[in-house]
Amino acid sequence: MARLVWTCAWAVGAALVASVMCTGKAAAQKLTPEEKAAILASETPEEKEERETRRQCAIAACGTLRNKRPDSGTLACSVRKTWRKEALNKMMSRAKVSWPWGNARCAGELKIDRAVLVQAMSGAEFEAKFDKHELKCEIDLEKEKYPMKVQLTPKVTFKDGKAVKAVMNWGDVEAPTLAKTALWSITAADNQLGVLQGTIVEDINEFITTKCDEVKSEWEGK
Repeated sequence: MARLVWTCAWAVGAALVASVMCTGKAAAQKLTPEEKAAILASETPEEKEERETRRQCAIAACGTLRNKRPDSGTLACSVRKTWRKEALNKMMSRAKVSWPWGNARCAGELKIDRAVLVQAMSGAEFEAKFDKHELKCEIDLEKEKYPMKVQLTPKVTFKDGKAVKAVMNWGDVEAPTLAKTALWSITAADNQLGVLQGTIVEDINEFITTKCDEVKSEWEGK
């Protein structure tokens, strides 16, 4: 469920808040090519629009990360993603629990200082500090929907152009009692023990390399 909460900073720094939303891969276990193809084939028009929005955000982020330009100003993206129940079950399996509800739709406003991204790619060890981000989600139940909000203020340490440490600094959680209890347990464990750090670092580095390569024609030399 924590991965539900990261997103495209998740990927870029959580952008690293959300490779969660930018990359969309499961935290506990990567989707197989067959599973990925099946999901793409069954996408709704809304999900296709969400994916294109995340793609444009990735292009903007990768231009700065890989070209080191523009090197000033703010990278700003509105990121949205629908998480299906089966994907959420895979993510939750990391904590050896199942996802008890239906699909979830999450949205967040990603804002990152481009100068921070350029410095993160400089090679020297650098701790990138990101502003507080808020992720809003809506979880499907059988006859109603659960609203949920989670805040986080990420810090990511880079060295040689790669993430080596990530601290999400999870903050306030607003949700109905049942959902809040489950989410609070995971975010509290991550704040205290860093149980998700390895996965987040992996996601960030995958975004910088593989995910940026996927949209290379859109940012290379620009």
